[in-house]
Amino acid sequence: MKREGLILILSAPSGAGKTSLCRELFKTFPDMRESISFTTRTPRVGEVDGVDYFFVTEQEFKSMIDDDAFAEWAVVHGNMYGTALKTLEEARKNGIDLVLDIDCQGALKLKEQFDGGVYVFILPPSMDELRRRLESRSSDSQEVIELRIDKAADEIKESRWYDYIIINDNFETACSELSSIVIAHRRKTFRMMEQVGKLFDI
Repeated sequence: MKREGLILILSAPSGAGKTSLCRELFKTFPDMRESISFTTRTPRVGEVDGVDYFFVTEQEFKSMIDDDAFAEWAVVHGNMYGTALKTLEEARKNGIDLVLDIDCQGALKLKEQFDGGVYVFILPPSMDELRRRLESRSSDSQEVIELRIDKAADEIKESRWYDYIIINDNFETACSELSSIVIAHRRKTFRMMEQVGKLFDI
């Protein structure tokens, strides 16, 4: 009996620290992989097809929609992005642990289309701290920051249907909590039966 792969879905408002937590997660679990999305966006300099994204035409993307090939998809800034059901199903079948970094809308669509994912929402310690983090980036205008704050309030309300919530107040603590979730789900009985079978040459 082959071990079933873990599908970990992470969502968070901008500024909550999700990207940094993901980066640390891959250091802790180097065998975990990031899910590669399909997109109609033009590749940027240095991006590699099949590594950063699967780059497809709009026609190809729409054909995949018609074929119900996506677990979730969305239009962002005029470009289409989607997670293929085949990507998730093959990872689960082959015992590969995948991480999906997607927004609440995509995560909800995924939950409706795909069974068995583990959903984790990353919270900032407070809205004031979220604002401080966004302003400290010095990369967005005040208008953009206000839009991100408003969007964050709506996104945080969606956290109620996630399996776990991590408050990213202390980064090391948040990393430890996220790692604990991964370890716990890796030790689920149905994922350990391959190891049980090896004891008895089953």
